[in-house]
Amino acid sequence: MQASRERKISVNSVLKLLGVSSSGYYSWLKRTPSNQEIRKQKLKAEITEIYNESHQIYGAPKITSILQSRGHVITEKTVGNYMREEGIRAIWVSPYIRTTIDPDFDKKLKNILSRDFSPKAPNTVWVTDITYIHTISGFVYLTSVMDLFSRKIVGWQLSESLSAEHVIKAIEKAKANRKISNPVIIHSDRGCQFVSKGYLEATPAAHFIHSYSNKGNPWDNACIESFHALIKREWLNRYVIKNARHAHELIFEYIEAFYNTVRIHEHCGMKSPYDFEKATAC
Repeated sequence: MQASRERKISVNSVLKLLGVSSSGYYSWLKRTPSNQEIRKQKLKAEITEIYNESHQIYGAPKITSILQSRGHVITEKTVGNYMREEGIRAIWVSPYIRTTIDPDFDKKLKNILSRDFSPKAPNTVWVTDITYIHTISGFVYLTSVMDLFSRKIVGWQLSESLSAEHVIKAIEKAKANRKISNPVIIHSDRGCQFVSKGYLEATPAAHFIHSYSNKGNPWDNACIESFHALIKREWLNRYVIKNARHAHELIFEYIEAFYNTVRIHEHCGMKSPYDFEKATAC
Protein backbone atom coordinates (compact mmCIF):
# COMPACT_ATOMS: atom_id res chain seq x y z
CA MET A 1 0.00 0.00 0.00
CA GLN A 2 1.51 3.26 -1.11
CA ALA A 3 1.68 5.95 1.55
CA SER A 4 0.06 9.24 0.65
CA ARG A 5 2.38 12.16 0.39
CA GLU A 6 1.52 15.76 1.00
CA ARG A 7 2.34 18.01 -1.88
CA LYS A 8 4.98 20.54 -0.89
CA ILE A 9 4.83 24.06 -2.28
CA SER A 10 8.06 26.03 -2.40
CA VAL A 11 8.24 29.57 -1.08
CA ASN A 12 9.78 30.81 -4.32
CA SER A 13 6.90 29.47 -6.39
CA VAL A 14 4.38 31.27 -4.17
CA LEU A 15 6.40 34.49 -4.33
CA LYS A 16 6.52 34.24 -8.09
CA LEU A 17 2.76 33.71 -8.18
CA LEU A 18 2.23 36.79 -6.03
CA GLY A 19 4.68 38.88 -8.01
CA VAL A 20 7.01 39.37 -5.01
CA SER A 21 10.78 39.17 -5.36
CA SER A 22 12.69 36.67 -3.21
CA SER A 23 15.15 39.33 -2.08
CA GLY A 24 12.32 41.63 -1.00
CA TYR A 25 10.59 38.86 0.95
CA TYR A 26 13.71 37.76 2.85
CA SER A 27 14.61 41.38 3.52
CA TRP A 28 11.14 41.87 5.05
CA LEU A 29 11.60 38.80 7.27
CA LYS A 30 14.84 40.19 8.71
CA ARG A 31 13.54 43.72 9.13
CA THR A 32 13.20 44.92 12.74
CA PRO A 33 10.18 47.06 13.71
CA SER A 34 10.75 50.82 13.66
CA ASN A 35 10.54 52.88 16.85
CA GLN A 36 7.27 54.31 15.56
CA GLU A 37 5.80 50.83 15.06
CA ILE A 38 6.98 49.72 18.52
CA ARG A 39 5.36 52.79 20.09
CA LYS A 40 2.15 52.14 18.17
CA GLN A 41 1.94 48.54 19.40
CA LYS A 42 2.60 49.61 23.00
CA LEU A 43 -0.12 52.26 22.75
CA LYS A 44 -2.55 49.73 21.30
CA ALA A 45 -1.87 47.41 24.23
CA GLU A 46 -2.42 50.25 26.71
CA ILE A 47 -5.61 51.34 24.93
CA THR A 48 -6.94 47.78 25.11
CA GLU A 49 -6.06 47.60 28.80
CA ILE A 50 -7.90 50.86 29.60
CA TYR A 51 -10.86 49.72 27.49
CA ASN A 52 -11.15 46.40 29.34
CA GLU A 53 -10.71 48.02 32.76
CA SER A 54 -13.70 50.25 31.93
CA HIS A 55 -15.81 47.14 31.21
CA GLN A 56 -15.63 48.04 27.48
CA ILE A 57 -17.50 51.29 28.24
CA TYR A 58 -14.90 53.98 27.37
CA GLY A 59 -14.64 55.27 23.84
CA ALA A 60 -11.87 57.28 22.19
CA PRO A 61 -12.48 60.60 24.08
CA LYS A 62 -12.10 59.13 27.58
CA ILE A 63 -9.25 56.79 26.62
CA THR A 64 -7.43 59.74 25.05
CA SER A 65 -7.86 61.76 28.23
CA ILE A 66 -6.43 58.92 30.35
CA LEU A 67 -3.47 58.41 28.01
CA GLN A 68 -2.71 62.14 28.04
CA SER A 69 -2.89 62.17 31.84
CA ARG A 70 -0.22 59.44 31.79
CA GLY A 71 2.08 61.62 29.73
CA HIS A 72 1.34 60.34 26.21
CA VAL A 73 1.15 62.88 23.39
CA ILE A 74 -1.71 61.50 21.30
CA THR A 75 -4.88 62.81 19.66
CA GLU A 76 -8.41 61.47 19.94
CA LYS A 77 -8.39 60.75 16.19
CA THR A 78 -5.31 58.54 16.54
CA VAL A 79 -6.84 56.66 19.48
CA GLY A 80 -10.00 56.15 17.45
CA ASN A 81 -7.99 54.79 14.53
CA TYR A 82 -6.08 52.38 16.78
CA MET A 83 -9.34 51.18 18.36
CA ARG A 84 -10.81 50.48 14.92
CA GLU A 85 -7.66 48.57 13.93
CA GLU A 86 -8.03 46.47 17.08
CA GLY A 87 -11.76 45.97 16.49
CA ILE A 88 -12.85 47.54 19.79
CA ARG A 89 -15.46 50.20 20.45
CA ALA A 90 -17.52 51.49 23.37
CA ILE A 91 -20.42 49.16 24.09
CA TRP A 92 -23.70 51.04 24.26
CA VAL A 93 -26.92 49.07 24.36
CA SER A 94 -30.16 50.91 23.70
CA PRO A 95 -32.52 50.86 26.68
CA TYR A 96 -36.21 50.14 26.62
CA ILE A 97 -38.46 53.10 25.86
CA ARG A 98 -39.42 54.69 29.14
CA THR A 99 -43.07 55.08 30.10
CA THR A 100 -44.24 57.79 32.49
CA ILE A 101 -46.83 58.02 35.20
CA ASP A 102 -49.00 61.12 35.12
CA PRO A 103 -50.52 61.69 38.58
CA ASP A 104 -52.58 64.67 39.69
CA PHE A 105 -49.84 67.25 40.04
CA ASP A 106 -50.00 70.22 42.36
CA LYS A 107 -49.77 73.49 40.44
CA LYS A 108 -48.08 75.11 43.44
CA LEU A 109 -44.90 73.08 43.03
CA LYS A 110 -42.04 75.35 41.98
CA ASN A 111 -38.93 74.72 39.89
CA ILE A 112 -36.33 76.27 42.18
CA LEU A 113 -33.40 74.57 40.42
CA SER A 114 -34.31 76.08 37.04
CA ARG A 115 -31.74 73.91 35.21
CA ASP A 116 -28.74 75.26 37.12
CA PHE A 117 -26.85 71.97 36.97
CA SER A 118 -23.45 73.25 38.17
CA PRO A 119 -23.53 74.08 41.89
CA LYS A 120 -20.31 75.39 43.40
CA ALA A 121 -20.09 72.99 46.34
CA PRO A 122 -21.21 69.52 47.40
CA ASN A 123 -24.43 69.07 49.38
CA THR A 124 -26.06 72.15 47.88
CA VAL A 125 -28.21 70.47 45.21
CA TRP A 126 -29.44 66.87 45.05
CA VAL A 127 -31.57 65.44 42.27
CA THR A 128 -33.59 62.24 42.44
CA ASP A 129 -35.70 60.07 40.17
CA ILE A 130 -37.02 56.54 39.63
CA THR A 131 -36.39 54.33 36.62
CA TYR A 132 -37.56 50.83 35.79
CA ILE A 133 -35.37 47.83 35.01
CA HIS A 134 -36.63 44.78 33.16
CA THR A 135 -35.92 41.33 34.61
CA ILE A 136 -37.16 37.85 33.71
CA SER A 137 -39.21 37.89 36.90
CA GLY A 138 -40.78 41.28 36.15
CA PHE A 139 -39.93 44.94 36.51
CA VAL A 140 -37.89 46.34 39.39
CA TYR A 141 -37.42 50.02 40.16
CA LEU A 142 -34.25 51.96 40.90
CA THR A 143 -34.46 55.19 42.89
CA SER A 144 -31.25 57.23 42.76
CA VAL A 145 -30.13 60.40 44.53
CA MET A 146 -27.32 62.38 42.88
CA ASP A 147 -25.24 65.25 44.22
CA LEU A 148 -25.08 67.61 41.25
CA PHE A 149 -21.73 69.06 42.29
CA SER A 150 -19.80 65.89 41.42
CA ARG A 151 -22.56 63.78 39.79
CA LYS A 152 -21.95 61.24 42.57
CA ILE A 153 -24.78 58.86 43.44
CA VAL A 154 -25.11 59.45 47.18
CA GLY A 155 -28.06 57.14 47.78
CA TRP A 156 -29.96 54.48 45.87
CA GLN A 157 -32.61 51.85 46.49
CA LEU A 158 -33.88 48.96 44.37
CA SER A 159 -37.46 47.81 44.86
CA GLU A 160 -40.16 45.66 43.33
CA SER A 161 -42.82 48.37 43.57
CA LEU A 162 -43.21 52.11 43.02
CA SER A 163 -44.21 52.72 46.62
CA ALA A 164 -43.00 55.99 48.15
CA GLU A 165 -41.36 54.07 51.00
CA HIS A 166 -38.55 52.99 48.67
CA VAL A 167 -37.88 56.59 47.59
CA ILE A 168 -37.70 57.50 51.27
CA LYS A 169 -35.14 54.71 51.87
CA ALA A 170 -32.94 56.13 49.10
CA ILE A 171 -33.21 59.60 50.65
CA GLU A 172 -32.33 58.26 54.11
CA LYS A 173 -29.24 56.52 52.69
CA ALA A 174 -28.17 59.78 51.04
CA LYS A 175 -28.64 61.68 54.30
CA ALA A 176 -26.59 59.08 56.19
CA ASN A 177 -23.81 59.15 53.60
CA ARG A 178 -23.51 62.93 53.34
CA LYS A 179 -24.35 64.19 56.85
CA ILE A 180 -25.66 67.56 55.62
CA SER A 181 -25.47 70.64 57.82
CA ASN A 182 -26.99 73.35 55.58
CA PRO A 183 -30.27 73.30 53.62
CA VAL A 184 -30.05 71.35 50.36
CA ILE A 185 -32.13 71.94 47.24
CA ILE A 186 -33.66 68.56 46.37
CA HIS A 187 -35.12 68.37 42.88
CA SER A 188 -37.39 65.73 41.39
CA ASP A 189 -40.18 65.31 38.91
CA ARG A 190 -43.80 65.63 40.06
CA GLY A 191 -44.39 61.91 40.56
CA CYS A 192 -46.74 60.97 43.37
CA GLN A 193 -43.86 59.51 45.40
CA PHE A 194 -42.16 62.94 45.55
CA VAL A 195 -45.22 64.82 46.77
CA SER A 196 -46.27 62.16 49.28
CA LYS A 197 -46.53 62.87 52.99
CA GLY A 198 -43.74 60.40 53.75
CA TYR A 199 -41.35 62.04 51.28
CA LEU A 200 -42.03 65.54 52.64
CA GLU A 201 -41.46 64.27 56.19
CA ALA A 202 -38.16 62.68 55.13
CA THR A 203 -37.06 65.95 53.53
CA PRO A 204 -38.26 68.57 56.06
CA ALA A 205 -38.17 72.24 55.21
CA ALA A 206 -35.57 72.84 57.92
CA HIS A 207 -33.02 70.86 55.92
CA PHE A 208 -34.33 70.75 52.33
CA ILE A 209 -35.66 73.17 49.74
CA HIS A 210 -38.06 71.29 47.47
CA SER A 211 -37.84 71.84 43.73
CA TYR A 212 -39.91 70.17 41.03
CA SER A 213 -39.63 69.85 37.26
CA ASN A 214 -42.23 71.61 35.17
CA LYS A 215 -45.03 69.30 34.12
CA GLY A 216 -44.06 66.95 31.30
CA ASN A 217 -40.52 68.37 30.98
CA PRO A 218 -37.80 65.74 31.65
CA TRP A 219 -35.06 68.24 30.70
CA ASP A 220 -35.58 69.97 34.05
CA ASN A 221 -34.11 66.85 35.69
CA ALA A 222 -31.72 65.98 32.87
CA CYS A 223 -28.71 64.91 34.96
CA ILE A 224 -30.41 62.10 36.87
CA GLU A 225 -32.35 61.08 33.73
CA SER A 226 -29.00 60.90 31.95
CA PHE A 227 -27.52 58.73 34.71
CA HIS A 228 -30.38 56.25 34.49
CA ALA A 229 -29.98 56.07 30.72
CA LEU A 230 -26.22 55.62 31.23
CA ILE A 231 -26.40 52.72 33.68
CA LYS A 232 -28.71 50.89 31.29
CA ARG A 233 -26.75 51.67 28.13
CA GLU A 234 -23.31 50.99 29.55
CA TRP A 235 -24.07 48.13 31.90
CA LEU A 236 -27.52 46.66 32.61
CA ASN A 237 -28.61 46.11 29.02
CA ARG A 238 -25.67 43.76 28.48
CA TYR A 239 -27.32 41.20 30.73
CA VAL A 240 -30.42 39.07 30.83
CA ILE A 241 -31.33 40.01 34.39
CA LYS A 242 -32.94 37.15 36.28
CA ASN A 243 -34.60 38.86 39.22
CA ALA A 244 -34.34 41.67 41.77
CA ARG A 245 -31.36 40.10 43.53
CA HIS A 246 -29.42 39.81 40.26
CA ALA A 247 -30.32 43.41 39.38
CA HIS A 248 -29.13 44.59 42.81
CA GLU A 249 -25.76 42.86 42.36
CA LEU A 250 -25.25 44.49 38.96
CA ILE A 251 -26.32 47.94 40.15
CA PHE A 252 -24.06 47.73 43.20
CA GLU A 253 -21.09 46.76 41.02
CA TYR A 254 -21.70 49.63 38.58
CA ILE A 255 -22.43 52.43 41.08
CA GLU A 256 -20.17 51.57 43.99
CA ALA A 257 -17.25 49.87 42.22
CA PHE A 258 -17.16 51.86 38.98
CA TYR A 259 -19.37 54.94 38.48
CA ASN A 260 -18.67 56.75 41.76
CA THR A 261 -15.05 55.71 42.21
CA VAL A 262 -13.48 54.92 38.83
CA ARG A 263 -15.50 56.18 35.86
CA ILE A 264 -14.18 59.52 34.64
CA HIS A 265 -16.66 62.29 33.88
CA GLU A 266 -16.27 65.25 31.57
CA HIS A 267 -18.15 67.38 34.13
CA CYS A 268 -15.49 66.47 36.72
CA GLY A 269 -12.55 67.37 34.48
CA MET A 270 -12.07 63.72 33.51
CA LYS A 271 -11.98 62.58 37.13
CA SER A 272 -14.30 60.21 38.94
CA PRO A 273 -16.85 61.81 41.31
CA TYR A 274 -14.83 60.51 44.26
CA ASP A 275 -11.55 61.97 42.98
CA PHE A 276 -13.24 65.23 41.98
CA GLU A 277 -14.69 65.78 45.45
CA LYS A 278 -11.37 64.80 47.05
CA ALA A 279 -9.46 67.27 44.83
CA THR A 280 -11.86 70.16 45.48
CA ALA A 281 -11.81 69.53 49.22
CA CYS A 282 -8.07 70.26 49.37
